[in-house]
Amino acid sequence: MSSSMTDLTLTLHRCITDIPAADWNACAGETNPFVSHEFLLAVEESGSAGPRTGWLPQHAALRNTAGLLVAAAPMYAKTHSYGEYVFDHGWAHAFERAGGKYYPKLQVASPFSPVPGPRLLLRPDSGITTAAMAQALVQACDELDLSSVHATFCTPEEWQCLGEQGWLQRMGMQFHWDNKGYQTFDDFLGALSSRKRKSLKRERRDANSCGLEYVTLRGSEIGKREWDAFYQFYSSTVDRKWGSAYLTEEFFPLLGKRLGDRVVLMLALEAGRPVAGALNLMGADTLYGRNWGCLGDWPFLHFELCYYRAIDFAITQGLARVEAGAQGEHKIQRGYLPTPTFSAHWIAHPGLRRAVGSFLEEERIGKLGEMEALMAYSPYKKLGETD
Repeated sequence: MSSSMTDLTLTLHRCITDIPAADWNACAGETNPFVSHEFLLAVEESGSAGPRTGWLPQHAALRNTAGLLVAAAPMYAKTHSYGEYVFDHGWAHAFERAGGKYYPKLQVASPFSPVPGPRLLLRPDSGITTAAMAQALVQACDELDLSSVHATFCTPEEWQCLGEQGWLQRMGMQFHWDNKGYQTFDDFLGALSSRKRKSLKRERRDANSCGLEYVTLRGSEIGKREWDAFYQFYSSTVDRKWGSAYLTEEFFPLLGKRLGDRVVLMLALEAGRPVAGALNLMGADTLYGRNWGCLGDWPFLHFELCYYRAIDFAITQGLARVEAGAQGEHKIQRGYLPTPTFSAHWIAHPGLRRAVGSFLEEERIGKLGEMEALMAYSPYKKLGETD
């Protein structure tokens, strides 16, 4: 599909390989691995995003008259709302009960990844703006006669600009850990109130005294044995919680091959055999926790592998934050505080747009109130507090 704007042409592509990696990454930058050509290629090559899961690539490419790629967006046509972590099932049901057709829709996202980051990818110094790319996506939605375009887990700056373009603004919440200049894990512990610090140290002591060995592997250090084990962890967790696995067994080794040292796998070993693992990706200043799984039951193992070792790694690597994924108020007590996340939604039908807009206004007020209330449970010392 091709649609022309003033001096710009938008095309939609059914495979990320249609767009050269160097051109895509010139727009995506190096900050966030989840919008890199390499990550998106691993998702497609492995069969994780495709007809089987209902994530059909429609990657947007905006080019100038010289043919230079000046903006791009990872985009998918979808006939359902699964694997997004920003829930719009209610909107779809309401629209369809009223005689409308909500699906298919366009989803601007990193598949199966509730990870905040850029979604409308602009080549630096090209003169292109977020607003221009937003207008191009709306035009594509209109020409394809689809109900909507959704940019989920976008940046605050994109969220603001898309709102100014008439997109509906939604706010969510995750729990992130911020590095306050800590040089060691003990520095982080020192920032906690005495009671919380004792609780955290007890959890780590118990997790580290149950006969397991912990290792952190990166890139080429992760071999077939480790990936086979991790897929077993992932599958068992998915089976218990959700019942169907989006990510295929081929995805994980492809991820390691494509992203190299940006892949960080933390494993627990029993008698040399992997029994649990936490998969992370590393960006320019952030460690992103993604998938975890375990075969067995050990005290506080989940907290140790997914939260504490992630903090320790981030401090050692000089990273600014750890983002530990969706959900989980229990993360607060481990130093991960409520943080807003953002999404923006273009809905073509005026009636549905008004109804969803009213809902989102109330939801934002509620979400801000919830975050404020949760901050009361922060484990950090209050101003002026001493041990």
